[in-house]
Amino acid sequence: MRPISLLLPALLLATAALAAPRKSLDIYSIDVEGGQATLIVSPSGQSMLVDTGFPGFQGRDADRIAAVAKTAGLKQIDYVLITHYHRDHVGGVPQLADRMKIGTFIDHGPAKLDDPDVAGADYNAYVGVLPKAKHLVVKPGDKIPLKGVDIKVLAGAGEHITSPLPGAGQANPFCASEPAAVPDLGENARSIGMLFTYGKFRFLDLGDLTKKKELELACPENLIGTVDLYLVTHHGLDLSNAKALVHSLHPKVAIMNNGAHKGCRPAAWQIVHDSPGLEDLWQLHYALDAGKDHNVSEQFIANLDEKNDAGNYIKVTAMSDGNFTVLNTRNNFEKSYKK
Repeated sequence: MRPISLLLPALLLATAALAAPRKSLDIYSIDVEGGQATLIVSPSGQSMLVDTGFPGFQGRDADRIAAVAKTAGLKQIDYVLITHYHRDHVGGVPQLADRMKIGTFIDHGPAKLDDPDVAGADYNAYVGVLPKAKHLVVKPGDKIPLKGVDIKVLAGAGEHITSPLPGAGQANPFCASEPAAVPDLGENARSIGMLFTYGKFRFLDLGDLTKKKELELACPENLIGTVDLYLVTHHGLDLSNAKALVHSLHPKVAIMNNGAHKGCRPAAWQIVHDSPGLEDLWQLHYALDAGKDHNVSEQFIANLDEKNDAGNYIKVTAMSDGNFTVLNTRNNFEKSYKK
């Protein structure tokens, strides 16, 4: 038997390893069939879910979120942020609240109920759940207090930041050829948009902002700067993803949270695909209506078969030095990206 004096150092090292803080920012793009549900787990271990997918479907989306949260080692979700009140973003709140403890709800304030795409039943169900947790309303310029990561609110309730972020503010050469955008008075244009910064790593999620609001952030000056990871706005619909915005971001990687028959419109797909410096575009679904020329290769797609949809997700693991990896859980294909 080995002396205790020799075993003790090894035991202390093992205990220290178990207690060591997380070193990565983990981002899970969860399949909610063309809605949004993005789970962020910070290096501190705190968590934030951006949107909750659809209601109904026997709790399908809430079950998928809860399963991913369990995989991430979470017993509760510290923050649930609702970008806007369309049912593919807010609809899953009641079912999720039945499955997991939620610490704080975050939103942009009251819904724009004259938008025909805002279902009163979904919004009222969300409001009914609010008393079960804390509630925080944010506006452009605010920071969301998720420990271990800097989260800056760029847009919300139809407003946006007016001063460039540090390192941004350069004239945007892509604005000159950008067509004028049609005003949008609905809920999409009121989406909360955020920039997540972890050391040298930057991740942008603009919810479902439509083109006019995107261009307010991009023209004539780029107020955001460049990013490493871009969640393709509005599921890849061409109501969003203005070229002057996307190309000025110079994302290294983009993830499209599309469904089999939702999002991934050819024009928007092409703009993202052609963005200067983009190494890869990843998709949650093979877009059946887009054709082979407007889908990426299968290794970068999480769900291929609409009839046997397994709800596979895409996971990003980012380090503070700006390096990150992306994992497709359908086939365990993983690719690393250097800063």
